[in-house]
Amino acid sequence: MAGKKEKRFREIKRSHAWVSIIVFVIVMIAANIVIALFAISFMNYIIDQKVTDEFNTVRYMTMLYDDSQSRGGNDTADILAVSGRSYRVTSADGTVLFGNGEYTVGEQGGYLQLSRFSGKIHIIADESLPLTVPGYGKDVYFNLFSIMNDVRVFTSSEAVDRADEEDYVSGLPDEDNAELLHLPFWIMNETADGSFLTVKSHLTFNMRDIWLLGISFAVMTLFIGIILVILLVNIIVGIVRRRRTLNVFFTDVVTKGHNMMWLLIKGEEKLKKLRNLSVKYALVNLDFVNYRNFCVCHSVEEGEQVLFNMYGIIAANTDRKREMCAHGGSSDFALIMRFNDEQALERRLQTLIEKLSVTDPDHVFSFHAGVVVIEPDGTVGKDGVQIHRRSLDLEREYINACTAAETLDGTEGSGIAFFDSKIVEDQKWIDVVHEHQRTALENEEFIVYYQPKYDPKTDELRGAEALIRWQSPEYGFVSPGRFIPIFEKNGFITEIDHYMIQHVARDQKMWLDAGYHCVPVSVNVSRAHFIESDLAEQIRDMVDRYGTPHDLIEIELTESAFFDDKKAMINTIGKLKSYGFAVSMDDFGSGYSSLNSLKDMPLDVLKLDAEFFRGENGGERGEIVVAEAIRLAKSLNMRTVAEGVEVRNQVDFLADQGCDMIQGYFYAKPMPSNEYEERMRAGRRPKSEIV
Repeated sequence: MAGKKEKRFREIKRSHAWVSIIVFVIVMIAANIVIALFAISFMNYIIDQKVTDEFNTVRYMTMLYDDSQSRGGNDTADILAVSGRSYRVTSADGTVLFGNGEYTVGEQGGYLQLSRFSGKIHIIADESLPLTVPGYGKDVYFNLFSIMNDVRVFTSSEAVDRADEEDYVSGLPDEDNAELLHLPFWIMNETADGSFLTVKSHLTFNMRDIWLLGISFAVMTLFIGIILVILLVNIIVGIVRRRRTLNVFFTDVVTKGHNMMWLLIKGEEKLKKLRNLSVKYALVNLDFVNYRNFCVCHSVEEGEQVLFNMYGIIAANTDRKREMCAHGGSSDFALIMRFNDEQALERRLQTLIEKLSVTDPDHVFSFHAGVVVIEPDGTVGKDGVQIHRRSLDLEREYINACTAAETLDGTEGSGIAFFDSKIVEDQKWIDVVHEHQRTALENEEFIVYYQPKYDPKTDELRGAEALIRWQSPEYGFVSPGRFIPIFEKNGFITEIDHYMIQHVARDQKMWLDAGYHCVPVSVNVSRAHFIESDLAEQIRDMVDRYGTPHDLIEIELTESAFFDDKKAMINTIGKLKSYGFAVSMDDFGSGYSSLNSLKDMPLDVLKLDAEFFRGENGGERGEIVVAEAIRLAKSLNMRTVAEGVEVRNQVDFLADQGCDMIQGYFYAKPMPSNEYEERMRAGRRPKSEIV
């Protein structure tokens, strides 16, 4: 498949889907982190406030201690006992001086920074509940995971079970007083005399704290949840839109089925799948012949309806699970079909064409099918190269199928053509012609041949036709049938027209100066040239460049040229005649509008097509048509030339009917200029050739 189309498909297919999913995952992770950080920060804030309150109490007790000591210290213990807290006063060396309550100081301790104080306070964990965890150096911080595990609203059963734990629960829960959770720790503060007061403190959580934490946590979670939901909805909407985009990307607007892009992309994937590598497939281009004519005679809408119906027939006659079909160009359908035997495949295609040919009950349609066989993986091809299905380019193969179908152009009715090496060689030759045409023209590799025209009554030379041959240094002698059709398709034929007119004018002038009895030479001008409004002036100027009399050049037009712009054709012919050139119609009788053309076109010469004298109808019926055509031409003051004459009885018949000239193998084959000079010198057909 072509790289650009594959790239475009992949861009549409992914279209940031994975990016959106990754962003969603990252946002989810970030949201969880934010929620966790919020919970931790909020807990730290609450703890900070509660520890600050506890530290203020300890500072107040320290102040009382210092005041009592300044007055002698006799009532210090009583004063501190009024607080109802457990405490100990120790000297600088750690000796316990006095205290109150149970002393349950644990081993973990350090300094904690509070937001309300510039300094740090000394915290020691209680041995019953190690809430503090050592930090860096001598610093500590509260174990939030342990606290958050205990900070919860207890159920009645939990409260009863722990009611005797004074440090944990203050009273049983009731309607008026929710459980108070007391988490013990110790605060040590230095006194004025250098001793240390260590007071038992509590992190006390009541229902208000828990509700505040829960509500804040819920609000944060809800806010982030809304963001995640919005993001998730956007991702889902994006995926749905991408699916719709792919459907549009792969849907044909006329048939409402699959289009060519779908077949190229999905078909290539299908053919490269491991399970299909051993299966033989056929890639088919099915061309609806004369579709444009149908649209012209009816309408585009009716034509598209016919295509819609045809697609339905094709889809119904293919295995949708194992085969594929799509609408290609304006009137083309593409199919991928499984098969084992080529003859069975051809019969199947013929049956399908027969069904399609009667899609519309009022018409019988024709189809040209081009077929490319896609061999199984590992098969050795006719060129001796092993086939690797993995490297298959389905678009290139479809072009080959279209090329095979094009070989049927010009044939009547339906047909099936398989792509083979001959078609490849023909395409290579077309490329060779394209590549060398300009060089061949510049190097004058094209040679002018002349075929004489004789009077059938006197055998006198009356004219000639200029024909082209190609003498290639690389490819040898090339007949016109191998390059003229190519030039007609690629437009180079107009260059050949100029080339021939110039060379014939040059030769005629040369022979005239040499004293030969020159006769008019007809030169073919292609129908493509008549789109140029100044064609007559171009011909006049080219002939005048060599000083050749205009009456020695005859411009020959094929009958098919008269099907183009009629007004422009009449105008150009009128100009040519005014400049002194004779104008002839070639291949009269090969088309279907000859009489109408004769009525409108001011022609000088009528050339009867060689097919009048060949085939099954070349006998009596053919002679009647030829005789009437000659009589008609004379009535219109036109000279007649019969081409393709090969036998004596044809010559005698034409002479009896008053035909002016005969051109054919009976008198002479096309010949190079030097042989034609001998004919001009003789003026008559050599007696040795007369039968």
